[in-house]
Amino acid sequence: MVEPVPSSETVARLLDVSKLYGEGTLLVKALDRLNLEVKKGDFLAVMGASGSGKSTAMNILGCLDRPTHGSYQLNGQSIEDLNDDELADLRNQQLGFVFQQFHLLPEATAIENVMLPMIYAGVPQPERTSRAKNALERVGLIARMDNRPNQLSGGQQQRVAIARAIINQPSLLLADEPTGALDSTTTEDVLDLFSELHNQGITIVLVTHEDDVAARAKRIARFKDGKIIHITTEI
Repeated sequence: MVEPVPSSETVARLLDVSKLYGEGTLLVKALDRLNLEVKKGDFLAVMGASGSGKSTAMNILGCLDRPTHGSYQLNGQSIEDLNDDELADLRNQQLGFVFQQFHLLPEATAIENVMLPMIYAGVPQPERTSRAKNALERVGLIARMDNRPNQLSGGQQQRVAIARAIINQPSLLLADEPTGALDSTTTEDVLDLFSELHNQGITIVLVTHEDDVAARAKRIARFKDGKIIHITTEI
């Protein structure tokens, strides 16, 4: 197994980021002058109660939302002035997403689901097939590549979703409650996979409300009222 390469390179940086909704007496600060840095090879768990701002922070890190104030830099590029098409390209080329619900196309096979981001990226068919097989092999599902989601267990579906998330070799993998729909045994299997991917050099930010899931990360950021109230050094 390849060990992570130590690096000071910053992948994602939130600088004094605020996210506001509403106005006047109805104004809500989902994020309040948040500062956060994610470096290459990091494995960061984000924790906090509902309404703490962790999901809003994840949406901004994933270029699914924009800050009201402040700046978000992804690999040194500020995203505030990018248009929607440019943001979509950035998400496809530099980010991978894993969610609690697997969001697989029900009529597509495992390998077809994994190939989807490459279709949007314009990758030629032979390369799509080769890379999708490699990704499924990385997550231990090459033997299931022709199965549809309803022929796979929950854990296997999440592995397909993870293979899809890493297929374009993202600089940042974002996981939002990725074990929330899984039983305890399957949760451990999926967390083992995240640990393995991290050990191979993938940078991961994972949102969770479960302490045992967060314990797999190298750092933990705890959110409250739109701010980070505590962040650990590397575990």
